[in-house]
Amino acid sequence: MNPILRRAAVLPTAALALVASSPAFAHHAMGGEMPSTFGEGFISGLAHPVIGPDHLAFLVAVGVATALGGMPLWLPIVFVAASAVGVGVHLSLVNLPAAELVVAASVLLAGFLLARGERVATGAWAALFAIAGLFHGYAYGESIVGAEPTPLYAYLAGLVLIQSALSIGVALVASRAASALAPRLAGAAVAGIGFAAVIGQVVPG
Repeated sequence: MNPILRRAAVLPTAALALVASSPAFAHHAMGGEMPSTFGEGFISGLAHPVIGPDHLAFLVAVGVATALGGMPLWLPIVFVAASAVGVGVHLSLVNLPAAELVVAASVLLAGFLLARGERVATGAWAALFAIAGLFHGYAYGESIVGAEPTPLYAYLAGLVLIQSALSIGVALVASRAASALAPRLAGAAVAGIGFAAVIGQVVPG
């Protein structure tokens, strides 16, 4: 397999392996403890999207979709910004019902759209990124509700940094893929993660 093609598919494949090894979808970098310092908050923000396979898969989908559609590299920031808003919504103690189920469904939908291999309008992707970002951010916020301002701001900084780096980085790698099959393979892997996440939400235990 072409090295570029292999790199384009490695992140979603790794995320799928994480799902298989972590069916509970653990999302807390501090072992469930509330970050209490700047360093802990920043590390927690960096780690949260990476150790949550559903979140990681959607970030991969954002990057692959951006590359596949030849869309501008600022488009992933729609998702990142919306996720920051979602964290704020959770911190404001506003309830978004079925947030984890919507997160899982967004991963499944993004993967399905990529796996189809057909062009999706930029506006449609932007809308999906914005809506999904709000709910992903709301889910992120669960681990930081009640934190002091310093670790909270550090968490947000880490969250924005890692999501921007991952989604844009994937977009840059995927844009160099030598085969049109790579985005579809990535989409299939993402859809698999989304399907597992949806099942985890709707099937008790």
